[in-house]
Amino acid sequence: MSSEEQGRLSAERYGTGGGRNAAGSDARQPHSTPLVQGRHVNAGSYSHTSAASDTHAAHLRGNNPDEMDHAASRSDGVGYYVSKRQQAKRSHRVLKVVVISLVAVLAVAGAAFAWYINSINSKLSKGIDSSLLNQLVAPTKTDDPFYMLLLGVDQDEERTEEWGADQSNYRTDSIILVRIDPPNKKVTLISIPRDTMVDMGEHGTQKINAAYSFGGASYMVEQVSKLAGVNISHYAELNFEEFTSVVDTLGGVEVTLPVAVSDMDYAGIDLPAGTQTLNGEQALGLCRSRHAYDAYGGGDFYRSANQRMVIAAIIRKVLESDPASWPNLISQLADSVTTDLSATDILSLANQFKDLDTENDIYSGSVPTTSQYINNLWYEVVDEDAWKTMMERTNAGEPPYSDSSQDFTAGVAGSVSAGGDGSDSSDTTSTSSDPVYSGSVLVLNGTETQGVASNAANVLTAAGFSTIAGNADSTGHTTTTIVYNTSKTTSALGEAKGVAEKLGLSVTPTENPGTYSDNYDVVVILGTDYKGK
Repeated sequence: MSSEEQGRLSAERYGTGGGRNAAGSDARQPHSTPLVQGRHVNAGSYSHTSAASDTHAAHLRGNNPDEMDHAASRSDGVGYYVSKRQQAKRSHRVLKVVVISLVAVLAVAGAAFAWYINSINSKLSKGIDSSLLNQLVAPTKTDDPFYMLLLGVDQDEERTEEWGADQSNYRTDSIILVRIDPPNKKVTLISIPRDTMVDMGEHGTQKINAAYSFGGASYMVEQVSKLAGVNISHYAELNFEEFTSVVDTLGGVEVTLPVAVSDMDYAGIDLPAGTQTLNGEQALGLCRSRHAYDAYGGGDFYRSANQRMVIAAIIRKVLESDPASWPNLISQLADSVTTDLSATDILSLANQFKDLDTENDIYSGSVPTTSQYINNLWYEVVDEDAWKTMMERTNAGEPPYSDSSQDFTAGVAGSVSAGGDGSDSSDTTSTSSDPVYSGSVLVLNGTETQGVASNAANVLTAAGFSTIAGNADSTGHTTTTIVYNTSKTTSALGEAKGVAEKLGLSVTPTENPGTYSDNYDVVVILGTDYKGK
């Protein structure tokens, strides 16, 4: 392109003259007009040509000629774009400050939340040591069902002041093996009687709750794992004295009591039968009361059933609550629970179980045992065959009981969904009065001789009955009484005759007049006329 063409294009773009100066160079003549809005203007000699050029330049920039506020020269044009870039930089700086501020706020909030979660985790894991963690066995797959051991320890403020804080001073009042099945959304609670007889090797024959005083949580996990024949993956220890805050935070829990529960002397409760909402103090009293069931024998079994019911009620209330409230609930829980699970783990489980059918998919049971008086101590001796069957069902994700009649606490203590295949002994069509050697039998000792009921229960168990032994309301019974409950099964009379035969008694069974427990097929109150077999 020639110098003339370049000059002409420059004039068209920037409104400058296209001619050369006297020296013949391509440089434009310097302006000698006053500055107006950053450029020189000669008002008197402003020509039509220059105005047209400015109009054309303004058009190229998208402005009206009267609104031009930019340079008419190449050098002033550069300044214009520099100004625009500076404005853009200022906008970017403002945006950058806003973003940085937002990130800072989020970082502070995130740090605060992390501190909050860490604080909860510290409380949850207080007392969890390496020996316990080494005893726990993780599931093969992350989504596999797993077992958890839940302990209720009899340590409270008064006992701590009197006995000290050392764990060897305490035993576990409540032992519950929990199977948690996230994929199928099922939970199974199995109580282990605290007096269950186990072989503790160097410690000899002991009641299972002594394991805690011998070796703490890790030794208890070891003993329960051996008893049940399963790996235990997680552990939780519940302080019943402090868990009242959890119940109160939930606004109470709803339970149904088949019979009234009155135990003011030992548990401070006097609850009517029926469905009701319990506050924390009442729920604690129900979980601790066993003397309310003295008339039924085996108060620990009824207390354990109530504990499972209250735990199920808490699960139900939590899952029905707003998930946004769960972190606060976990924070409350951390004051009364020690566990290897973190707050994040608990929240994850809660989310997995939020659609749990709490009416049908929480199962409950207790290790089948018989009471025996051995070496001046009462033990609960495991019925190995029945226990094996129960654990096979539990491992398969089925209810612990195949038949609801196997739960002898039902109809007296509170209950969770006992499950079963729907069959009940009351469905049988047998009306025979011939001796029958099966069914549930409660054997009560009505004499001053210790071990009588346990010995009789062993005889009946060997014959095929499901039995439990306990003490009668008095020790002054001279003759043995055998009653049967037709409300439980139509073969109850035959079962009662089978009981009398196996015990070598010439007693005529009678139908329960309503003064004895109706939760068993047969109830035996042994008198001094029973000499044993």
